[in-house]
Parts: sequence; structure tokens; C-alpha cells
Amino acid sequence: MTIVLDDQATGSDSCYSCRQEASLATLPIRERILVGAGWRAAHAIRCALPGWLVLVARRHITTIADLDAAAAAELGVLCRTLSLALTDVTGCAKTYVAAFSEAPGFDHLHVHVIPRAHDVPVEERGPSIFRYLREPSAAWVPEAAMNDLARALAARITTTA
Repeated sequence: MTIVLDDQATGSDSCYSCRQEASLATLPIRERILVGAGWRAAHAIRCALPGWLVLVARRHITTIADLDAAAAAELGVLCRTLSLALTDVTGCAKTYVAAFSEAPGFDHLHVHVIPRAHDVPVEERGPSIFRYLREPSAAWVPEAAMNDLARALAARITTTA
């Protein structure tokens, strides 16, 4: 079965992001912190770092080179918007922004916006921050905590928009 997202692109049932987009209205707040014309902000799943966000393209594309000018411009604004909100809500020292989209079932373009706390050890900074995606499930941020953080971030974004 093919999921039609718009007149330019389609995704398949094997694409997690396309399945989420198809059920946008019923997603919990952690999956729709912010919904723009071309992007949706969600808390990362299977992650041990509270506030690790992903900006997910709302149409099925797999690379930044496939963005149209409007979606590219929106991406820049949203990276800044989420970074400001994360700094205010979590008190992080800075945010990292990265895009790989290589994992099976997750090749749909998504951009990581990652809060780096002040007290993160030097050896866990930069690309090493991705260790938080390799932690066992017992260390993952609980759904309730993701929802609480999502509400705080959404409120912060609304007050600065």
C-alpha cells in the first residue's frame, strides 16, 4: 500500500515517518511538538537523552538535496526555533544539528536537533552524543517525560512565534 502525502512524493508502509504523517491528527504531543508546512518536530524515540528532537520532512524524501526552496528555508528557521526553545526549557549549553537518515525504516529525511547539557563529559560531546541512541531500553526517556517536555517546548515556541 502506498501512502500519498502530497502530489510530489509518496512513501510506503515500511517508512516509519510516512506512517506517522498519515496519522498526524492522532499522534501524541511528543510526535507533533510543532507542525509546519514542510516539517514536523517530534521527540526522538528509543533515546536516552531528554529533549533530543527530530525535524521530520512531511513528504517522503531521503536527502536535503531533494528539498524545495521553501522547505529548505523553513528547515533553517525551525532549527533555530527548536534550538532556542531547547535552550530555554532544558538549560542546555548548545544544540547540535545533524542529518543521516540511514537506518533501515528511517531513510526518510529527518534532522536531529540535540540539546548538549553543560555537564556532558568532553568524551561524549560532538558525534559521540549519538551514544544516547544506543542505550538499552531501560535507559530510554519514558513517554510521559517526552510528552511533558513536548508540552513545555510547544508552549515556549508559541510564546516566541
